[in-house]
Amino acid sequence: MANRTDPAAKSIRGTNPQNLVEKILRSKIYQNTYWKEQCFGLTAETLVDKAMELDHLGGTHGGNRKPTPFMCLVMKMLQIQPEKEIVIEFIKNDDYKYVRILGAFYLRLTGTDVDVYRYLEPLYNDYRKLRQKLPEGRFSLTHVDEVIDELLTKDYSCDIALPRIKKRWTLESIGSLEPRQSVLEDDFEEEEEKEENDQLDGFEDGAREKQDYRGRSPVRERDRDRRRDRDRYRDRDYDRDYDRDRGRGRERDRDRERDRDRDRDRDRYRLRDEKEYGRDREREREWEGRERERRDRDRGRRRSHSRSRSRSRDRKEHESGEHRKRHARSSTSPRRRDGPEDTREEPKKKKERKEKKDDGTDHPDPEIAAANKLRASLGLKPLK
Repeated sequence: MANRTDPAAKSIRGTNPQNLVEKILRSKIYQNTYWKEQCFGLTAETLVDKAMELDHLGGTHGGNRKPTPFMCLVMKMLQIQPEKEIVIEFIKNDDYKYVRILGAFYLRLTGTDVDVYRYLEPLYNDYRKLRQKLPEGRFSLTHVDEVIDELLTKDYSCDIALPRIKKRWTLESIGSLEPRQSVLEDDFEEEEEKEENDQLDGFEDGAREKQDYRGRSPVRERDRDRRRDRDRYRDRDYDRDYDRDRGRGRERDRDRERDRDRDRDRDRYRLRDEKEYGRDREREREWEGRERERRDRDRGRRRSHSRSRSRSRDRKEHESGEHRKRHARSSTSPRRRDGPEDTREEPKKKKERKEKKDDGTDHPDPEIAAANKLRASLGLKPLK
């Protein structure tokens, strides 16, 4: 209930007056101790006392962005919406400079374009010093005219986005606002009168200069000064728009370069992945070739081993057969021997065995034995 807008308050720029402050800053103000203790139940009359106690201005400060009492009172004025005459009295107050700044800031948020220029431009002649709290928490020195210039020319002040207003030369062109009159205009006229008197009292050779000077009208000079000021404002607005467009162009170029770098990195990673995939494929092919060679080598070893085993088995069988034959010859009973015929047969068998051994046909390797047999038939020397 304490944070609601006054039901009798009118909408500003088609919305709730409190919505002129961003939601994040608005919630920080609602949670602030100064808002809860000092701003509760304030009215347009009692708010003046709190405004007189201000000793600095600013938006938010510190790491948690704590709002200042100045910002809390601005929020309270948006909530209760005081009358326009009270706000104008705030601005015309010469005794309390922070009350004047408070009224000027509220009028900049809620007032029309014509009222903003009409009531805030005279404050350019106030050069009193002000204490402003910076976002990092320390104070800085400023002046009333600098704050007014910030409210009239900038889009952001005290962490609040200011509503857009028309340019002064636009309002002058449509007749809603009169040309600005400088406070020093009377002094300029006095200086012109003194110069005219000096020119009249001068020598005759300066008569032409006197006529030229008399031809100048104060009204014409005043109009020329106003046009010069109007052109200065127009140039300043043009420079500000040009700086904003140039900043946007730089941001677009930065985003384009970032996208180009991202595409280049993506292509580099893709090529590196393809190279690594090709290396992996080559490693797999080399490993498969080595495995195939190892399997062939193992298969050849097993085949030669089985062949040598079969040869050794044949040799053992051959030797066991010879042993049985010799054992059978040596174990025959003398009774069954025929006597001299057996003794005659034994030298023949020995001679045949000796001839066989010399031929190489009894070689343990069956292939070499077959080759020796063939060589013996051809009359060649046996293989060993």
